[in-house]
Amino acid sequence: MLMRVLRRLTELGNTVVVIEHNTDVIAGADWVIDIGPEGGDAGGSLVFEGTPEDLVKCRTSITGQWLKTTAPKKTVRRKRAAP
Repeated sequence: MLMRVLRRLTELGNTVVVIEHNTDVIAGADWVIDIGPEGGDAGGSLVFEGTPEDLVKCRTSITGQWLKTTAPKKTVRRKRAAP
């Protein structure tokens, strides 16, 4: 349901910013900004910025590597042009 609402908002021309760790949301995003590489004192740096398709290719992104292992089960796609 959440993904349908987010997709509908973007289809209507809205920009939606979501802070989320759910791989379904990440895989369905148009653009991902990955901050890390870890949490707390070990985080806070820009690790990756781009599409979910490119995120799974980023070896330095823990999020990308996790998404890569789950990607066959999820739809990783970009519906709109990057900002």
